Amino acid sequence: METTTNAEPIDRRPPALALIIDGEAVTRTSGGHHAHISPMTGEAQAEIPLAGVAEIDAAVDAAHRAFAGWRATPGAERRRCLLKLADLIEQHAAEFGRLAAIECGIPVAVGEGYAPGACADWIRYYAGWADKLEGQLLSTFPAEDFAYVAPEPYGVIGLIITWNGPLVSLGMKVPAALAAGNSVVIKPSEMAPFVPALFGRLAKLAGFPDGVVNVVPGGPEAGARLIEHPLVEKISFTGGPATARRILHACADLLKPTVMELGGKAANIIFDDVDPDAAAAQAVYHSLGVLSGQGCAIPTRVVVQNGIYDALIERMVALAEAMKVGDPFERDTAIGPLINEAAAVRVTGLIETAKAGGAMRLLTGGGRVGGVLAGGAYVAPTLFADVDPADPLAQNEIFGPVLTIHRFRDEAEAIAIANATRYGLGGYLHTNDLRRAHQVAAAMRTGNVFVNTAKTLDPAMPFGGTGISGFGREGGKAGIEEFVRHKAVGIARG
Repeated sequence: METTTNAEPIDRRPPALALIIDGEAVTRTSGGHHAHISPMTGEAQAEIPLAGVAEIDAAVDAAHRAFAGWRATPGAERRRCLLKLADLIEQHAAEFGRLAAIECGIPVAVGEGYAPGACADWIRYYAGWADKLEGQLLSTFPAEDFAYVAPEPYGVIGLIITWNGPLVSLGMKVPAALAAGNSVVIKPSEMAPFVPALFGRLAKLAGFPDGVVNVVPGGPEAGARLIEHPLVEKISFTGGPATARRILHACADLLKPTVMELGGKAANIIFDDVDPDAAAAQAVYHSLGVLSGQGCAIPTRVVVQNGIYDALIERMVALAEAMKVGDPFERDTAIGPLINEAAAVRVTGLIETAKAGGAMRLLTGGGRVGGVLAGGAYVAPTLFADVDPADPLAQNEIFGPVLTIHRFRDEAEAIAIANATRYGLGGYLHTNDLRRAHQVAAAMRTGNVFVNTAKTLDPAMPFGGTGISGFGREGGKAGIEEFVRHKAVGIARG
């Protein structure tokens, strides 16, 4: 595989970072600083001011003050602000791509080419909902009482986003909450603060009133305060099950509702009636090539029918070995570094354990990438074949460029393998048999199933999981309904 780095000259320096509270840039904080480490070099590249309890309190107070005015803002005006924000996101695509490469090592082809457009699509979708949330009239004949049900925004929503693909996560959460009339306090990870900060600045330029959108990167202390703050009415979280359990314990004590978009271990079932070239391309590029495997809904388990098994493996290996691992600022780079050195050590440790077990075949990859990339958190794209579905490599979320390949005979076995994990976020299916597509999709225990390379993360489709992949939905009408509660009003006629 290629590992050369001949990037064109580009400004790789991270910008000065400020929190955004009540429309103002805040650089002096009580939460200390975080030394931001470049995933490309392993060296410190910036000092990030972190929100402490004081800044979280200030952001929540600002959001609470702004809520009444924003709630009373006509839906058409909320829509106008959202549409303006979508335009600004696209206009700043190159800067978003640069910042994503700096903070997470995301190749600019993704950070600039995909993420801004996807985020803008979600914003425009929910802009259309801003004046279309409707209540319900309850009436009987002959009527004694008049009654109706009205959707109302919660108030201040706490949004906790993870470091992998923050711009897409912002698009999936923020516009739905704002379109419904809520104000938001966004807490990004300290490992990926630059993209959310730019998002917050653009929200101000789009015309959102001060205090409606606040961005406060911070660590665990900031997250805990946001969760427990009495003026925060609901929490929407994207991350892993372990952190989610801690959040849910805190919210249980407060009887505070949540949305949990958690991890995944998606199966990609490939029947032998499909084009092996198309199926192999989707299997490789949509897993290894998406955030270097650091995605919750990507198809990391490839479940292949006997008749196409060997042919598909041959194609997948060729595609994986042709993918360029390298500098994310180079536009032909397909796989960048993992988020940090700890992640690379963890992933390679899992790979070494699998290799030592001897019960599966290592097809390609299997370790760190050396040469000019040795200083960064780079892991080679890795494929294992003949993997036992019960093996830890197939059961646990790896969050790195690692694929497991499994063999099956018939529909029943394919479904059993696909459902043999605690996760249930995404599912993938390749077949040219329409009956089979419907039948297998219905049997997969997941929140989403994508058949024959159907578009994933479509803003019109509800997205979310079952099992330890979480609950609640982002996307579609269900996504905006997460940010309203329904009030019933009865009026006596007599």
